[in-house]
Amino acid sequence: MTTPIKVAVVGAGPAGIYAADILAKSDLDVSIDLFERLPAPYGLVRYGVAPDHPRIKQIIVALYRILQRGDIQLFGNVEIGLDVTIEELQERYDAIIIATGADRDAKLDIPGVDLPQSYGAADFVSWYDGHPDYPRQWPLEAEEVAVIGAGNVALDVARVMAKHLPEMLETEIPENVAEGLAQNPVKEVHIFGRRGPAQVKFTPLELRELGRCADVDIVVSEEDFDFDEGSDKAMKASNQQRQVVKVLTSYASADPEDLKASRRIYIHMFEAPAEILADEDGNVTALRTERTELIGDGNVRGTGEFKDWPVQAVYRAVGYFSSPIPGVPFDQVAGVVPNIGGRVVEQPGSHAVVDGLYATGWIKRGPVGLIGSTKSDAQETIANLVEDANAGALSSKVDEPIQGLLEERGIPFTTWHGWELLDAYEQELGTNYGELPSGGVRERVKVVSRQKMTEISRGDGLGDSTDSDLIGNPGELGFPHAAERFDDFSGPKDFQVASDA
Repeated sequence: MTTPIKVAVVGAGPAGIYAADILAKSDLDVSIDLFERLPAPYGLVRYGVAPDHPRIKQIIVALYRILQRGDIQLFGNVEIGLDVTIEELQERYDAIIIATGADRDAKLDIPGVDLPQSYGAADFVSWYDGHPDYPRQWPLEAEEVAVIGAGNVALDVARVMAKHLPEMLETEIPENVAEGLAQNPVKEVHIFGRRGPAQVKFTPLELRELGRCADVDIVVSEEDFDFDEGSDKAMKASNQQRQVVKVLTSYASADPEDLKASRRIYIHMFEAPAEILADEDGNVTALRTERTELIGDGNVRGTGEFKDWPVQAVYRAVGYFSSPIPGVPFDQVAGVVPNIGGRVVEQPGSHAVVDGLYATGWIKRGPVGLIGSTKSDAQETIANLVEDANAGALSSKVDEPIQGLLEERGIPFTTWHGWELLDAYEQELGTNYGELPSGGVRERVKVVSRQKMTEISRGDGLGDSTDSDLIGNPGELGFPHAAERFDDFSGPKDFQVASDA
C-alpha cells in the first residue's frame, strides 16, 4: 500500500480551491490540506468582490461544492509565516502550492498620493466587504470624490460610494458598513482613465450596472470619444470592448435635462492623474489631471493641458499587488512569486527550482485575468506537480499531521464544518434583520469580528447574537491588522494612530 502524496495549499480563494480540486481529480494518490489566514474561505470572492454583485458571487456556489466533498481538508484562521513557518510545512508535506493572491494596492507615483484623504481602493473594498483586519469606520466625509482607474474595481468603488443605503441593505454588508454608508454625504463621484473608450478595462456588465443605481445619474462627455487605428483594431478583435463602447455611448447620449438624480457618477477619459492638491492644512482639495491624446496604436501621450477637479477625497484603483510570505521567494518589483510554469524558482530570472514549492493564481502571474485564467493557471501548475511526483522528485521529512502542531500551539483553527456553522449563522442574521424598504429580506449579514467568526466556527458562539459583538476590532486573536501588515496601508490615518497607541 502506497503512502499518499501530501500537499499543502496556502490560500483558500478561487486559485487555491481550483488547484486543490484539479489535484484531487488527478491520477495521484494525494492528501490535500488547504490553509487560509482568515476564519472563512473564498478569499477575494468574499472580501474583494463588491457585495452588490450577486451573480459574480455565485462563484462561491462552485467553490462550496468542491470543499463540501470532504476530500480537501480546510484549516482556517492559520497564517503561514506567523502561526506555522513555510519550513515547518516543507517538513510535513511533499509539495506546497502558494495561492495567496493579491491583497493590497499597487502604487501610484504622483505628488500628493500620501495625503490623508488619498486612499487605496483595495483598503476601501476591504472595509465595505467586512474584512476582519481592516478598520471598522471609514471617513466618508467628501461631497466630491475622485476615483483613479479604468477597471472594474474603479466602477465598484464608485458604485458603492454613490448608491443610497436602501439598495445596499439588500446585500450582505455588516452593520458598521451600513452605518457608515448612511452618513455618506457624497454628491459626485468622478472616475478618471488616462486612455479612451476602446482601451478602458471595464466589462459591459459592470458598466451597465452603474445605470441601474436608483437616484444616480451617469455622465459621460461626448468630447471623450476618440479612436485611432489601434482603437479600431481593439474593437474589431473584442466583442466585449465593442459592448463597452456601446454602453459608454449610451451614457454620453443622455439628455442633460433628464439628469435630475441627487448623486452623479462622471466617467472621464483621456485624463491622466498628475497630482493630488491640498490646502494649507494638508487636506485634499483637488485632483490635477493632464489631458491625453491617442498616438495611433491605442496608446496615449500627454498634451500639456492640465485641469484641476475639485474633490475632497481620492481613491486609487490602479491594480492590486501581492504580499510576500516569509520563507518563500518573492519578486518585489513584479509582486509575484518567481516561477516557471508554476514551479517556484530561487529568485527572479533564475532557473533553479525550489523542490516541492509551487504557485498559482495572481501570486503566480500578477493581478490580471478572471476565473477562467485562474483555472488555466491551476491546470498548468498541477500538471507540473504531478509530473514531479511521478518522477520521484517530491518528499517530506516527517510524518506528523499538522493538526497536532496547531493544537500544541493553541492556534484556534477553523474547519469546513466550522464554515458551515458560520454560513448558517450569517444567513440567520439576514433572516432576522426584518423586512427591507424594498419589501424583500436580506440573505445574510456578514460577521466582521475575527474573534466571533472563530467562536461560531468552533461551536463556541452559537447563542443569541443580540448580546454579542459581531463587529469586534482589528487585531483580534493576535493577528496583525492592516496598518501593521502593510507599510503602505492608506486607510484612515486616525485608525493607524489609534491602533498603534
